[in-house]
Amino acid sequence: MAAKFAFFPPNPPSYKVVTDDMTGLLLLTPFPHRENVEIQKLPTRRGTEIVALYIRHPMATSTVLYSHGNAADLGQMYELFIQLSIHLRVNLIGYM
Repeated sequence: MAAKFAFFPPNPPSYKVVTDDMTGLLLLTPFPHRENVEIQKLPTRRGTEIVALYIRHPMATSTVLYSHGNAADLGQMYELFIQLSIHLRVNLIGYM
């Protein structure tokens, strides 16, 4: 109950996950498709799905797992994730 009062994620979310008819890839709208960004739906044991964003950096030697749960969504974090990957030269996977 406390979590419902402490955290206010955007409703509706700032993004939508759609499937590209031509390629079958998952896309995050309203953001343009990038070759190094992959959208994934990860199944949970309870039968729900978590949307994750995987960003590949060509010179990466490590991967950052960014887990954020309080009142943020992938649409709000998208550009930050891109910039973190570029400036830190890491792969990054983020989920909310």
